[in-house]
Amino acid sequence: MKKLTSLLLVFVLLTTACSTEPPSVRVQNLRTNKANVQIKLANSNTININDVSAGATSSYREVVSGTAMATAVIQNEKDSPSILFTANDDKNYTVVIQTGTTPTLKVDVTDK
Repeated sequence: MKKLTSLLLVFVLLTTACSTEPPSVRVQNLRTNKANVQIKLANSNTININDVSAGATSSYREVVSGTAMATAVIQNEKDSPSILFTANDDKNYTVVIQTGTTPTLKVDVTDK
């Protein structure tokens, strides 16, 4: 019985430790106007995170792993900055719309 309990415990720990979560992405808008961000995913699908107010951060959305391109359209601004990044499992990504004369994007990554 002790061996069976030990085997079950090892199985549960390995199953839990080896599970992966899909990557997630959100948008943080540091500019003074609201923004819409389109993210083209590795599987050619797109997700839109719209109406991110000035100074706000959206909630996370799960995406597929692989190369992604984020493009921001900012209200009352002519430039639409883009950035490429690679989305990996077990990571959270924040597309940051930065302040400055010309809008730029950066991507911050954290572990889930």
